[in-house]
Amino acid sequence: MLAPLIIGPYTLPSPFVLAPMAGVTDAPFRRLCRHYGAGMTTTEMTTADTSLWQTSKSRHRLDLDLDAEPIAVQIAGSDPEQLALAARACVKRGAQIIDINMGCPAKKVCKKQAGSALLKDEKLVGSILTRVVKAVDVPVTLKIRTGWDTEHRNGEKIARIAEDAGIQSLAVHGRTRACRYKGEAEFETIARIKQVVEIPVIANGDITTLKKSLEVLRLTNCDGLMIGRGAQGRPWIFRELGQLLGDGQQKPQLDKYELRDIMLGHLDELHRFYGETVGVRVARKHLTWYCNSLANTDSFRHQVVRAESASEQIRLTNIYFDREDGGVLLAM
Repeated sequence: MLAPLIIGPYTLPSPFVLAPMAGVTDAPFRRLCRHYGAGMTTTEMTTADTSLWQTSKSRHRLDLDLDAEPIAVQIAGSDPEQLALAARACVKRGAQIIDINMGCPAKKVCKKQAGSALLKDEKLVGSILTRVVKAVDVPVTLKIRTGWDTEHRNGEKIARIAEDAGIQSLAVHGRTRACRYKGEAEFETIARIKQVVEIPVIANGDITTLKKSLEVLRLTNCDGLMIGRGAQGRPWIFRELGQLLGDGQQKPQLDKYELRDIMLGHLDELHRFYGETVGVRVARKHLTWYCNSLANTDSFRHQVVRAESASEQIRLTNIYFDREDGGVLLAM
């Protein structure tokens, strides 16, 4: 059993948290993951340039989870003052935790010297973290990678800089910026980072199965796990992990009718949140991920990702689960 994961004044109900993922962890998906046991969810990464917050994309990303505590918002940028201003603006909107992204490897982010590109400039990292911590009276957390390439793994030094600046928890993706999502995550590196700081450290990367989750906890000795791709199409992974760590027993898998209701409820939330046209488009990737967790989906997948209306996506989902071989959950 893991000890409670504490960030500032907040004791999370579970040490298993959802990784913020741009274009994925919108408000409907975060709500679903919390329902199935995620100890904390964080908004999608949002630019620290507040002049861009009026776009439709930014408005959706800044739709805060005011019904959940702690309310966490992730921001990204490279200018200390701009990040500080954005952090204050988020707190005014209701944010209770500010998370700074220094882990994203996307080219369009790194080209602006934000995300994981910042790991190359340790002095700037310190300036950003110190400025943001001083700007707000809520906990500030940080997401990083192990370094910017395999020749320059400076995650331990960045972790110490973060702790000295007042960062209250650290999430570490076990790859360098240059590795992006290729190769296997470096859990030994995360373990070394965990050893050099006193603040909570949360492991991230390649946590896709229950077995792998237990292995990562053992290898890193971290205080919690941050799950990203492992929750795509399987938001109930948080509940399964909680059950497994609670009494060591893996509970029976969800039955087909609960699975059906999860998918239909998620579709309905997406259609309402974005409106039908955008909602149908966004739903397609989630439907694809659900299919990866389910058996006998070839025909269903082929049809449902081409559906042009909300009603058609719902109709096809119901037909799939009404089939004798529909709704069988694949083992993890």
